[in-house]
Amino acid sequence: MDEDEIVVAEDDALKEFLPNGFGKQEKEANVALQFERSKRPRHEKSVLEGVGSLGQDGDDEHTRSVDDGGKDVANGDNDHANEDDDDDDDDIDEEEEDEYPVSHELVLKTHERPITSMTLDPSGSRLITGSTDCTVKFHDFASMTPTTLRAFKSVDPTATKTSANSETHPVHHVEFNPVSPSSVLVVSAIPQAKLLSRDGEPLAESVKGDMYLRDMHNTKGHVSEVTTGTWHPTNRDICVTAGTDSTLRTWDCSIRMVQKDVIVHKSRAAGSAGRTRMTAVAWGASPAGNSTSLVAAALDGSLVMWSGDGPYARPSAEIRDAHQRDTWTGGLDISPDGRIVVTRGGDDTIKLWDTRKFKSPISTVAHPSTTSQYPTTGIKFSPTSTSIITGSATGSLYILNPATLKPELTTPVTPNFPIISLLWHPKLNQILTSSANAETHVLYNPSLSQRGAIDIMSRAPKRRHIDDDPSLTTDTSLALAGTDAQIIAPNGNLSSAVPHHHKQPTTGLTASGRSRDPRRPHIPLTTPFAKTQPDARHVRDNIPLSSMRDEDPREALLKYAEKAEREPMFTNAWKKTQPKTIYAEVSDEEEEEEREKKRVRQG
Repeated sequence: MDEDEIVVAEDDALKEFLPNGFGKQEKEANVALQFERSKRPRHEKSVLEGVGSLGQDGDDEHTRSVDDGGKDVANGDNDHANEDDDDDDDDIDEEEEDEYPVSHELVLKTHERPITSMTLDPSGSRLITGSTDCTVKFHDFASMTPTTLRAFKSVDPTATKTSANSETHPVHHVEFNPVSPSSVLVVSAIPQAKLLSRDGEPLAESVKGDMYLRDMHNTKGHVSEVTTGTWHPTNRDICVTAGTDSTLRTWDCSIRMVQKDVIVHKSRAAGSAGRTRMTAVAWGASPAGNSTSLVAAALDGSLVMWSGDGPYARPSAEIRDAHQRDTWTGGLDISPDGRIVVTRGGDDTIKLWDTRKFKSPISTVAHPSTTSQYPTTGIKFSPTSTSIITGSATGSLYILNPATLKPELTTPVTPNFPIISLLWHPKLNQILTSSANAETHVLYNPSLSQRGAIDIMSRAPKRRHIDDDPSLTTDTSLALAGTDAQIIAPNGNLSSAVPHHHKQPTTGLTASGRSRDPRRPHIPLTTPFAKTQPDARHVRDNIPLSSMRDEDPREALLKYAEKAEREPMFTNAWKKTQPKTIYAEVSDEEEEEEREKKRVRQG
């Protein structure tokens, strides 16, 4: 070794700090660990509520409670069960776990209030949710990762102008076009339904009808609030909406929303004057090549069915007392084969109906209803018609037998928060639920489901930059780290370091005078005579006498006084013939006499 050679000791800490290479580093995801984290915890206790009401025949041995991982726990006293029985139970649990896609879940928290409706496009790539916070959220499964579960766009469908005083209304229903998923039907608490693109851009809007017309056939649109709507199962250009004006209206959406047919439901309830509110509507596919079926429920308890292709002058079948009168029937669905109808009424019952014998229910069970608080509480068939899914007031998911309406599986999703909307996607084989706690849960099973939530959990989570962590950085607008920091005032009292405009980010004005509300347009500050406007010079050069706005009117007139006296414009014709004005000459003595006379008169 040469004496001039420099020897540098190895530093392990420095090696760990320095990168191993340069350029873009590939992120590897531990898929097995992420799936394990998304697995629902095992729920050992019984979660089946209302066993006596749902199992009305007293056959409790067929009713099973289910754990959060989708496994069943047999009811009964198993304290004295032996080890062999436990092994058999474990095998049964594994079989039940593989039957329904409920073993894992993915939670989306993008709304602030209860989610009333949701829809997923036929390919299962885009999710749209509507809420009582008056917004519609757009989610793209292809762009989400386990750490970035957020909506890429939020739209207020009822906003008509960019101002803070514009009205907003809750969203009742959102639904993708099943044939052409490029358009979405959005129903809010107004008389007009809207069509949005899959990216949230407005496409068309229905017309509001004349509320002063008595005959609803002569109106061009709904005259009161629209409650729900749906698409035609095979025709991409037809949709139907139901309103509180006792009508169903079909719309032609080929160019814009043009009213096609008006279906007036005449209520026969006493004291209703022939009108009621339509609460739910479903358009079923054609069974065995026949025409489609249009089924609607009303507030007077009736259930009405029309031929989906018309004519709509008379219903093909009507059940007057399908549910109790003055109860809101929010859940209504038709099986994929178009033969069975299921309804969930506000009278705490679930009923099955056969469209071929539309007179009395096939099966009826008691089930607590939440439509008094959440009118859009729904019930849905599975894609294969082998199950029916619905929620409960306590936040549990029920998977019912379509023949007996007995629960085959019951698992809690959002405890103590009712489940409002449900969806079982046929391609993804995943169950989506929306609840009153503003959460959307995607239930899936890695061995049964495809794409959707599985793709999200298979991606590598995005690393959070250190500057995005508020606990480690300082917000320059607050001058202190974090949002809950406090400062000590000179008088010794603690005051919050967060100013008012950070607590209320949409109220007040900024330092430059702009409104903090993003919907309110900024009006530029103008001075008198618009001197600061960029077109002031153009006005001054091209508009005659425009400069007179900057002058004093008295001075502007007086500068023409001498010219008017020399060259009068109006009295120039009498200039030569005008007589000279001659005033009487009064002496000083006469003036004194006049003054004395005035004093005497005043005295």
